[in-house]
Amino acid sequence: MNKLSDFITLYQTLNKKYIIFNILGLKLKLKLKNIPLSKLSPSLYPEYLKEWFKKNTGKDLNLTAPHTFNEKIQWLKLYDSTPLKTKLADKYLVRDWIKEKIGEKYLIPVLGVYDRFSDIDFSHLPEKFVIKCNHGSGWNIIIKDKSKIDKAQIKKQINQWLKTNYAFQAGLELHYKDIKPKIIIEQYMEDENGELRDYKYTCINGKPEFIWIDSARFTQHKRNIYDLNWHQLPYKINSSYQTFPSPEKPSCLEEMTQLAEILCQGFIYARIDFYIINNQVYFGEITFTSSSGTEDISPKSFDKYLADKIVLPLRPAKK
Repeated sequence: MNKLSDFITLYQTLNKKYIIFNILGLKLKLKLKNIPLSKLSPSLYPEYLKEWFKKNTGKDLNLTAPHTFNEKIQWLKLYDSTPLKTKLADKYLVRDWIKEKIGEKYLIPVLGVYDRFSDIDFSHLPEKFVIKCNHGSGWNIIIKDKSKIDKAQIKKQINQWLKTNYAFQAGLELHYKDIKPKIIIEQYMEDENGELRDYKYTCINGKPEFIWIDSARFTQHKRNIYDLNWHQLPYKINSSYQTFPSPEKPSCLEEMTQLAEILCQGFIYARIDFYIINNQVYFGEITFTSSSGTEDISPKSFDKYLADKIVLPLRPAKK
């Protein structure tokens, strides 16, 4: 830290906040309370992230020599948030990339794209559909009966999302920062079990490593982990999630794995999510910072296995 002007600007901007700053010791400690991160100088991001990580995991963050899975995800958030990742994190723009890479048939049909909630004509929508915003994660509203919706409440929620920059919501997921907010309405999808299981491929250095399946996500979230040959693994990613009876190996598993391998090329880490409806594979999303790098992984040997697989560049990637 050698820019005194950054400190002065931050001090002037953030009234009633304070920073303990030791220039000679080259050490910066932030005391952050309700600070708008969009006003924080990027040169201060590493120190903010260290404090955020400690608060959310109870562990110190080593960005100089990251050695755990979560530490390496933090490093990637700071130094590998490229324009391509921004495009692919955009739930609207990623569709063109998917169409080019693997084909339009893997896309969930879109019923409408809007800049404002007031532009939506609900009379033209089917009974069931999904409303989501393109510039964040988990910003979805599932509508199963249009006649029972509270439009005022939905409008309030959507408008709140539209004015929020997701990059500054949970630990500086910076590849979301420059996404132009939009509202997307997609066709409602469910499988033969009346739900929508997520098939999530963890991919490292352009290679799928394993799959986890999320079931009953909106009721009693459960998760199973499998290798690429559909052998269930005795590992946990989020220890609070219980397992569920293992489903039969999907007939389209090989196809889905091949699609994941195509889509993860060129990325140090990426999680590629799919759905299966009537043996048809559909693309869900591509995630570059799973749980913003706070995954609860057990046992430790599994964390070490994943972390050792992630080989970071010798120097930060150019944005």
